Amino acid sequence: MTHAQEILDTHPGQAPFDRDALLACVEACFDCSQSCTSCADACLAEDDVAMLRRCIRMCLDCADVCAATGRVVTRQTDLDTGVLRSVLQGCESACRACAAECERHAEHHEHCRVCADACRRCEQACADALSAIAA
Repeated sequence: MTHAQEILDTHPGQAPFDRDALLACVEACFDCSQSCTSCADACLAEDDVAMLRRCIRMCLDCADVCAATGRVVTRQTDLDTGVLRSVLQGCESACRACAAECERHAEHHEHCRVCADACRRCEQACADALSAIAA
């Protein structure tokens, strides 16, 4: 059991949707944020850093969006589903864009492949959380 799960399980409030989808989203967001930050740093260490400029930017933006989304999704008290839906849609979009950019470099840079995988997982987790809200 992760700490995120333990905290959500002990929270006195009840989320109006599937906690498993919520938990998966929180964990995917924080994992993706770390992966994107690390990928951007690894890109900066590459010899062809100029060719990776857009990738670095996309990774840093995605890392920030994922971290913010993970924090917002974690909060359960007086939840505003409209705000939550918007944040999840933004994260899904940022992850999709970052994954596409990292996939362009994945053949030459393993860190980009790993990052793209993390982004795709987070994109799906956000989509699943959005579906859980709508249900």
